Parts: sequence; C-alpha cells; structure tokens
Amino acid sequence: MAVIPEPLQSVTLHHWQQFVEAAERHECRVPESEDFQRVTLRVLCSSEFVAQACAREPGLIGDLLESGDLLSDYLSDEYVEKLDTQLKPVKDEMGLMLRLRRFRRREMVRIAWRDLAGWSGLEETLRDLTHLAEACIDGALQKVEAWARKQHGTPKGSDGKPLGLVVLGMGKLGAWELNFSSDIDLIYAYAEEGETRKRNGLSNSEFFGRMGQQLARVLDQSTDDGFVYRVDLRLRPYGDSGPVAMSFDAMEEYYQTQGREWERYAMIKARVVAGDRDTGAELMSSLRPFVYRRYLDYGVFESLREMKGMIAREVARKGMAHNVKLGPGGIREIEFIGQAFQLVRGGREVELQERRILKVLAALPHYGLIPDYASSELIEAYDFLRRVENRLQAWADRQTHLLPQEEIGQLRLAFSMGFSNWERFLERLDSYRQRVEQHFEQIFAAPQTEDKGGEQHAGPDLVSLWQEGLKESQAPGLLAEAGYAEPKEIVWRLRALRESSLYESLSTHGRERLDRLMPLLISAVGENEKSDEALPRVVNLIEAVARRSAYIALLSEHPLALSQLVSLCSASPWIARYLASHPILLDELLDPRTLYSPPDRERLVDELRQMLLRLPLDDLEQQMEVLRLFKQTNVLRVAAADIAEAMPLMVVSDHLTWIAEGIVDEVLELAWHHLVAKHGRPVCSSDGTLCDKGFAVIAYGKMGGLELGYGSDLDVVFLHSAEDESQLTTGKRAMAVPEFFARLGQRIVHLMTTLTPAGVLYEIDLRLRPSGASGLLVSNLTAFEEYQQGEAWTWEHQALVRARPVAGDPLIAERFMKIRHTILTQRREPEELRKAVSEMRERMRSEFGSKKPGRFKLKHDRGGIADIEFMVQYGVLAWAHDHPELTEFTDNIRILEGFGRAGLMAADEVALLCDAYRVFRKRAHHLTLQEQSAEVDAVEFSELRETVAAMWRQRMEDPA
Repeated sequence: MAVIPEPLQSVTLHHWQQFVEAAERHECRVPESEDFQRVTLRVLCSSEFVAQACAREPGLIGDLLESGDLLSDYLSDEYVEKLDTQLKPVKDEMGLMLRLRRFRRREMVRIAWRDLAGWSGLEETLRDLTHLAEACIDGALQKVEAWARKQHGTPKGSDGKPLGLVVLGMGKLGAWELNFSSDIDLIYAYAEEGETRKRNGLSNSEFFGRMGQQLARVLDQSTDDGFVYRVDLRLRPYGDSGPVAMSFDAMEEYYQTQGREWERYAMIKARVVAGDRDTGAELMSSLRPFVYRRYLDYGVFESLREMKGMIAREVARKGMAHNVKLGPGGIREIEFIGQAFQLVRGGREVELQERRILKVLAALPHYGLIPDYASSELIEAYDFLRRVENRLQAWADRQTHLLPQEEIGQLRLAFSMGFSNWERFLERLDSYRQRVEQHFEQIFAAPQTEDKGGEQHAGPDLVSLWQEGLKESQAPGLLAEAGYAEPKEIVWRLRALRESSLYESLSTHGRERLDRLMPLLISAVGENEKSDEALPRVVNLIEAVARRSAYIALLSEHPLALSQLVSLCSASPWIARYLASHPILLDELLDPRTLYSPPDRERLVDELRQMLLRLPLDDLEQQMEVLRLFKQTNVLRVAAADIAEAMPLMVVSDHLTWIAEGIVDEVLELAWHHLVAKHGRPVCSSDGTLCDKGFAVIAYGKMGGLELGYGSDLDVVFLHSAEDESQLTTGKRAMAVPEFFARLGQRIVHLMTTLTPAGVLYEIDLRLRPSGASGLLVSNLTAFEEYQQGEAWTWEHQALVRARPVAGDPLIAERFMKIRHTILTQRREPEELRKAVSEMRERMRSEFGSKKPGRFKLKHDRGGIADIEFMVQYGVLAWAHDHPELTEFTDNIRILEGFGRAGLMAADEVALLCDAYRVFRKRAHHLTLQEQSAEVDAVEFSELRETVAAMWRQRMEDPA
C-alpha cells in the first residue's frame, strides 16, 4: 500500500478485499505479480465505479483477465463483433436493454482500468469510448429496426428500394472524442418521404420517428442495471418541437434557410455513427456547404465570442469557475479556438474540415493562423484537461466537470493524474488553463473596443455621426475634424450608402455589423493623406460585399486589415476594384508580412501544388476555384509590393510571369490526367512507345518574354510530338492520338477561360499558332517546323524571338528550342528584313497609335515601347546567323545586353534603350494600377522619346 496516499489507503484496502473475494468466488486467480497488484490498487483507489462493478459482478474481472481483453488494445471492429455475439439471442426490448447494459459495463471497466493503469493514452481511451458507443447504438438499432419492419413493413423510396435510418452522432461522439460518462447527441434522418408497404403501414416520417424514439429509450432508460447512454435529441432541426426524424430534403432545406450559427458550429463534428452509412454519406455531402462556406467567414469570431460570453455568464451565475470544461481556460475554449478557424477557413482549406480537435490544432500553424508554440501549448493543455475530465467521471461513472472541493476527492484526483498532492496538481492545471485563456483572449478579443471602458476606437462622435443619419448641421464639421478636405462631398457619399436600398435590404445582423464598421472606416480613411479619394473607393468595395456580412465582420474584427485596405485603396483604384471583385482576398490583408512579400518561383510552385493536393482528384469545380484563388491572391501580393515600391519593375513582371507559368503547368496536369483516365495514354511512335506527355505549351509575347503585366492575356501555342497519327490511345475508350491532343488543348483552354464564381483564370490567345485562327488548335511538332521553315511570315519569326516552352514534355521543349534556334539563325537579306519589320511597325502605329494631339501612347506611339521591341526583333533576325548566342534569351533587356556584348550596338545605345524600356513599362504598370490608359502628356518623356525615335530612324529607316 506504499504507493497509495495514506488518507486513501483504508477505502482502497476495502476495495482490494472485495476485488479478491469476487475473483475467488468466480474461481479466478488474481495474478500475484507485484506490478499487477500495484496497478490494481491504483485503479481501485481512483475509480469507485470499477471497484463496485467488480464486486457486483464477480465474473467480470475474471472474464477480462482470462480473455486477455484487459491487456489488449482492441481493433476498430472488435466492439461490434463482441456485441453481435451478445445480441444474437435477444428477442424483445427488455432482453436487449439488459444485454446492452451489461456489455457496456464490462467494456467501460476495461477502458477505465487501462486508462487509470497508464496502459492506454488519451487517444486510445477516447477512441475506445467512441467505438463502444457506436457499437451499442448500431447494435440496438439493428434490433429495433428489424422489429419495426416486422410490425409495420419496410419503408421505401420513390424507386421502390428499402430505406434505412441514418443516425448522426454530434459533438464528441462524432469527433471520436467521447468522454467517460458523456451524453450522446443524436440526429435521425432518412433519404426520402414514402411509406411502408403493409396493411398497418406508416409514412416514412412516422416509421423512422417511432423507431428513433424506441432506440433512444433502449439506450437511455434507467433500469436495475443502469443505462447505456443518456440520449439527447435536441440538436435536431427545430429542437424539441421538430420531428424526431427528417427526410434529407427537409433537413437540407432547414439548414439552408434557417440554420443558425451555433448549428454550424455543432455540425462541424457531425458524423454518421449508425444505420445506413452509405446513404448517410450523401446527406453529409449535401450539408457541407452549410458548415464550410466558400468565402472566409470572419463573422464566426463575433458569434463564438457571444456564445462564450453566454457560457461565461452562466458559469459565473452558477459558481462553476472550477469547471474544467466550461470554466476559464477550459476544454470549451480550446475547442472554440480550433472550430472558429474551421468555420472561417474550412471552405477553402479542406484539411481543416476535420472533426478531431487535436488534428485541427496541429494543422493551424501550417496556414499561419496561430504560431507553432501556441499550437503545441493548446494540444498539451487539451491532453491534460481531457485526462482530468475522464478521471473525474471514471470515479463514479457520473457526468461531471467540476473539480472536487473536499480534501479526499482532491487527493484522489491528484493521485490518479500522477501527482503526490493537490497543490502540485493544481499548479500544473492552473498553468495550462492560464495559457489557454491567454490564447483565447488574443484570438477572440473584440478589437473595436478599447481595453478600458469599451469605447470604440472611432470615437463617440463618428459613431453618432453614422448612427444618427449624417445630420447636415453636424456632419461636415465632424468629417473635417476627422481629416477630410471636402467634407460635403464625403457626407453625400456616405448618405448615399446610409439611405440606399442595399442598406435597407440587409438583415438585422448584417446591418448591425455594417453599423459597427462604418465609424471605424470613416476614422481610418480620414487619417490617410488621400482621404477624399480613398473613401469613395472603399465605400464602393463595402457596397460590393455588404450582403456577405462575414467580410464586413473581417474588417471590424481586424483593425490591421482595415488599415491595409485603406492604404491600398488610397494608392490604387485598380486594387480597390480588384478586391471588390474578389472579396475573398480581404483575408490577405491580415498579414502584411505576406501581403508585401510575394513568394519566389519555387515557393509559388510548391504553394499551388500543395493547395491542389488537398483536393479530391475528381473535384474539378474545387480545382478550378483553387487555381483562381491562387492567381488572385498572388497577383494582389505583387500589386501591393509594386504600389509600395518594395519591388522593381522587372521583378514585378517576373512574379506575374511565374504565377502564370505555375498555373499553366498545373492546368496541363489536370487536363492530362482527366483525359488519360477516360481514354488511356497516347502513343507517340509507330513502335508503340507511349508519350511522356507528348505535349507542350509554348509561351509567346509578354509571357514568353517574362514581361506579363496586370490583366495580360496569355499568347500560347500547343505542340504535340506524335509521329504516327494513325495510332490510338491505350484506354478502353480509345481515340486517335491527334484527337486526344486536340481535346487536351481544348480542355486547357476550358479550364483557363471558363467563368466561375471566382472569375476567369486567364484569357488565352491562340492566334500565333501556324496558319492562325484557321490552323489546328494543336500542331504536330514536325508540321510546326515545316511551317516555320516554308510558310511563316516575317512577323511570325519576329514573334518567335520571344517564344519559349513553359509547360509539358521536356523532350518537346528541347526540340522546340532547336527549331527556334534554327529559324532565328537563318541568314536573311538585311534590306528585305528591315523593310518587312518597318512596314509591320508602321501598320501597328497607324492602327493603335494616339489620335490625340499632345498625348503619348507609351507602347504604340513613335519612340515608345513597340519601337524598342521591333528593333530588338530585327536585331535578332538580322544578326543571329553570325551571333547564335542572341537566341539564348527571350526578354528584351537581356537581348539588348547581348547586342552590346557582341559589339552590335554601342554600350551607351544599349543603356539608353534599356533605361527607356524600363521607364516606359514602369509608367504603364502604374497607370494600370491607377486604372488609366497607358498614355501620358507628350511633354513628360519628350527627350527620352525623341532619342528612341532617332535611333529607330537611324537603324530602321535611314541606315548608313
């Protein structure tokens, strides 16, 4: 007895004697090893339930020992198999109730023993408790359902097929986290309305409702043997006033039209735990959009904060500060942290659509939602608190979360948790709870209130200004004080929103959120230097997203996000409109570290790949949405860095090009796998060799030249390498190889250009393919080479200067670059070439140049970007025969630098053209971000423009 604290020794000794006597009566020999006896004493000291169960049922401990069950970890289906054996002879409800209760008592003794002995960790204990409950529910359901069908007939759907009851387990049961003496929250559903086919038949609603009530009674009713589980059916739609069981359609309609925030929270953990599991999976799939919204739902923080406040007030009212579940720093706060982020981001991050809280907490740092150390502390605290909860309940098999207040109970709990006294245990417990409470407060603290007094950051004057309808007598003065130079104009714009049909049409909750945000917004914009320009832009965005009040909540909840929004919108109306078109990107404003630091090429590729890997292979809709989100997110990051002058022009274009390249590569992979799954792989040669893709995407124009801008189209050409075009693909639904590659190209275009809720990925321009719009969508590589050699126009060879492979088969990429090199290094007659290039340039200038006096179009007017590009293209076509190294690069700057190294241009000429090219393109970029056309006053670049024009005349019009 040396290991047992002295105050607990007498009762433990009494339990030990009862245990030994019970074993002897059953003629079961208790193992004599000191280890087993020490463990047994520990268990009997920690659980009166185990001690009484062993004394009441002498054969129980003998059965557990002789079967080996006490010392073994069950397989996942072992509870089902053992219970099936017990229930086979059952003929009536009383017999079913008896067998279930005795089976449950035996297995609960086993689980408690293993937990208290230290033979099982928390994960095994929670899993066993859950599997036991599932087995009992499903075993009871099978009997109840069989009796109901015998009495009333079999319920059937419209197709005449039998229907079964679907039992959803909520809360900890659904998450495989059941505690030792937990209620089980159940919801009943069935596939569709109908009726049983028997003389005394029932409607499906009546049939499944009665059956569900009987199932609850079998599990819940207290007898001489106790109960199996307390069953709570109140989480079902409409609660106690709703039908006991509902059809899938009725349930889906309820959640879509009447589902409340707490029901979304509850449905996170919902899982089919018994009954018709296959059909139940369809129900869960249909309810997923209710739980996990496609957009980021930051209104969750407000809702959960309110829910936690209600719980906290209830705890305080009932004096439950010592409640390890509901009290400060308790289990519920940890669950709220994890589930808040699930509700906010689960629609976008499939990994967060997880029922088990420990897995959720472990995943949060991967998305930058909480730091690694916070995740580790919360996981460690959860493990400790859940073990405390189980030890509290294992003492008497009673649902409690309250720490004992009497000395003996405190000592017993401390001992069961491995502490020598209560003080040391309490010190550890308080340490965990304090850390949990700190993390909870950091995440859920209401940001729009000061730490003291609850006064809003915007100040009471601006709150009154908005809430009292922007009174003409007061509003201009208050707005002038807030930082607006033209307050009357601002009053007009704000009143237009305040009195709009949009504002009136908002739900009460949505209007409350907007009313909280607007004073904060007015104050934040007023502090900006361009407040009068910024406010209409921000208000336009607010109007665009107002009906999705979660976005309003995001800005209210996160002052940093609001300040970033104001800063970006004041700097760029393009960014303001971009955010209004893609409000899901507001989430990016939360972290300036990532907002203004776009990832490099390697990280971009990895980020996109990881996003797609989390999706089911056959979920094309989700894949298309993720691709669009990836593009929009990273373009915003580039634009933010650009406008903040944290990134030079050439790097901006590099990033925009890398984004496009990564997307094209992944789109090709998706399209390829889809077609191969349907038709098999294409054969690329007459000897039956399979293609290693056998397909490549060649980028031309701005993408080929690494010079993409905001909103650029992608100029591409598709090539394939199949030599024997009479060959078929290898699948059961085989098709001719050329048709396969044509469909591959079509599917790529479809994935890129289809308008989804998230918009279009890129517009695709295929006019540079051989024979232009009249040519094949996908060209054979040999045919492409022959076309370039014999039929291509000079302007097509000019375009080839900026062409390069960006995705697909590396062998095709290698062959294309050889073809390109061969074409570009052909010897050409200089005068004919100069004439052809100049004529094409003149046609472009005539068609696209400025028609307004005193204006300069940066690209198309004389001395602009196009003059430089055409000089570069002419130079490559004219000189590459003698200087083949000029074909190495596709971007204008490095080609110009190559001219200098080869002595084809003077160093000062190269420097001037490079500088002019950068200056013009940078100005065009920034005009795009200001939503202005790429033209300026002719005076602005007059000297630089004239210098470029002079070089054009010298080289292209009047050569020496």
